[in-house]
Amino acid sequence: MDRSTTKLFGIMPDKEDIYSFELSNENGLKVQIINYGATVTSLQIPLENGKVADVVLGFDDLKAYLDSYSLPSAPYFGTTVGRYAGRINKGVFTLNDKVFQLVGNNNRNTLHGGNVGFGRKVWNVADVTNGKNPSITLSLSSEHLDENFPGELHVYLKYTLTEENELQLEYNATTTEDTVINLTHHSYFNLNGHDSSVLDQEVFVNADQILEVDADNIPSGNFTELSNHDFDFRTAKKCPAVIDNSFVVKAKNEVAAQFFSEKNNLKMSVYTDQPSVHIYVGGNCFDTIKGKENAAYHPSSGICFETQNFPDAPNHTHFPNSVLKKGEEYKQKTIYKFENIK
Repeated sequence: MDRSTTKLFGIMPDKEDIYSFELSNENGLKVQIINYGATVTSLQIPLENGKVADVVLGFDDLKAYLDSYSLPSAPYFGTTVGRYAGRINKGVFTLNDKVFQLVGNNNRNTLHGGNVGFGRKVWNVADVTNGKNPSITLSLSSEHLDENFPGELHVYLKYTLTEENELQLEYNATTTEDTVINLTHHSYFNLNGHDSSVLDQEVFVNADQILEVDADNIPSGNFTELSNHDFDFRTAKKCPAVIDNSFVVKAKNEVAAQFFSEKNNLKMSVYTDQPSVHIYVGGNCFDTIKGKENAAYHPSSGICFETQNFPDAPNHTHFPNSVLKKGEEYKQKTIYKFENIK
C-alpha cells in the first residue's frame, strides 16, 4: 500500500509548480507537506470516536500562504524557519572579526531570517520513501549573502512519519563559509482541531529557566528562574493566552514539552536535541485570511513549540554555539509524538 502520495498544490507567480506530499502510517495518521517553505499544511490524527482531528493550522491553497507574508506580522504557519530562527538584536552580528548587518524586519531587529526566510522559498524534493515509516527529504540552497548571511548554505530536511505515531524532523546543513544558523519548525498545534481554541488544553515544559528578554523580546543574556513564575509548566497547566518565550531545555532527548487535550484524549510529546523550545501563543491571526476549511483563526487558535538554539545567540558568547564552520555539519533532530493520554 502506498504510504506517500503527491498532488499539485499550486503555482508560484514565476510559474513554478508547488506540490503537496502526503505521508500516512498504518494507524491512519496523515501528514501533508508542501515544498513551498518545506511547510506542514495538515496533520490528521484518528480519534477514538471514529472522527479525525487536523491538529495544525494552515491554508487550503498556495495563494493564502503567499498572501500571509504580507500581513502586518506573518504567522509562518507550519513553515521551516531559517537561516536564523528567532530574533537577532538590531540585525547585527560579528563573525571572524567581520560585522554583518541583516535586514531589520521586526522593530529594527531581524526575525526568522529576514524578509525572505526559508519559509518563503521553494525547496527541492531530494527523496521520497514509501512503505513503513514513509519519509520525504527536501533540500534548499541558500546563496552566499542571502538576506546578508555569509556562506552558501545547503540544507536538507527529512520528514518521517513513523509507525509509532511520530513526526520526525531531521535537519542537516553545510556551508561554503563560516556562518550562523538556527533552524526551527513553526507549526501551530491544536489537539482539539485547528478550528478551535487551545486555552482549555494543558502544557508541560521540562524547563526551570526561560531567557530574560527586553521589551523587543531580545535576550539580555540573563536567565529567569521559573519557581513561582506564571510560566512554570513543570507541572502541566492550562495553555496561556499570550506567551512568546524561550525555555531552556533541561535534558536532551528527554521530553522537552508536552501538550494535552482531554476532549480528544490526545497528548503530543516534543523531543529535541536543541537547547531551547520557544513557545508561542497569541497574535498573528488577523481575521483577514481564512484558514483551512474556512476556519476563522484567532490569537488562541494554536500553540507553537519551536525547538531551536537561543535567539540572538551570535551576540552572546555564553549562549550555545550558533556558528556553522565551513567543512562542518549542522545536525538537528526534533520529534512530535502523538498518543492517547489514557
